[in-house]
Amino acid sequence: MDVELLGPMERLVAERACERLIVEFVHHLDLGEPSAVADLFTPDGVWEWPAGDRRIAGREALRGYFGGRPADRLSRRMCTNILVTLTSTDAATATTYFATYRVDGYSGGMVPPRPPTQVGHYEDTFRRMDGVWLLATRTLFLPFAGPTEHLGHPAAP
Repeated sequence: MDVELLGPMERLVAERACERLIVEFVHHLDLGEPSAVADLFTPDGVWEWPAGDRRIAGREALRGYFGGRPADRLSRRMCTNILVTLTSTDAATATTYFATYRVDGYSGGMVPPRPPTQVGHYEDTFRRMDGVWLLATRTLFLPFAGPTEHLGHPAAP
């Protein structure tokens, strides 16, 4: 495999570029412009959630999907245990654990703490295109999940 041709610094830079994409993804969703996550993917990139029967393919479809997030949603995702593995000089995989705290109907101020609405992990593949690392696929696995509470309305059981 050609990954052995990489020196320690090249490997570190590639791994860090992939880690940054993972962090940028949640940053765009929580604090930025959700539709901008599409720019982190390859042109034919795919986001999927097999258990939820969702598969979104291509940047424009991804832009529409993530851009359709409710405007009054407040969320924070905590990512940890990011493990990036280079599979070649231009490809990598990663597994990342996450917890999502989320409510809808947010209009400002502090919200009393709640348990996470989701705890799971992402399985990602990356490709380097024209010297830039991008997400090729992101697959979501949710062993723990519940409804998103709407402030003023308790979450359904």
